[in-house]
Amino acid sequence: MIERDIPGIGEFSVTELCGAARASNQALAALGPDIQWQHSYVAGDKTFCVYLAKDEAAIKQHSEMSGIPFSRVSEVSQIIDPLTANN
Repeated sequence: MIERDIPGIGEFSVTELCGAARASNQALAALGPDIQWQHSYVAGDKTFCVYLAKDEAAIKQHSEMSGIPFSRVSEVSQIIDPLTANN
């Protein structure tokens, strides 16, 4: 999970968000299969981005290539949801 502090992102237009997604996709295409973007949540002045990546170095390289800085990377060790209660 990548946390990004981006002032005002919650107020970005669809066009601005499109530009950010395009920059990310271009970096991903250059980096190859070691990193994949799943989706992102925009909340206030932050984004929380779910990526599958070989390691944190791949995340850093993506950030440098895309021009989209990150504040924190947290490895997700488990996923739970409402169905977890049924186990």
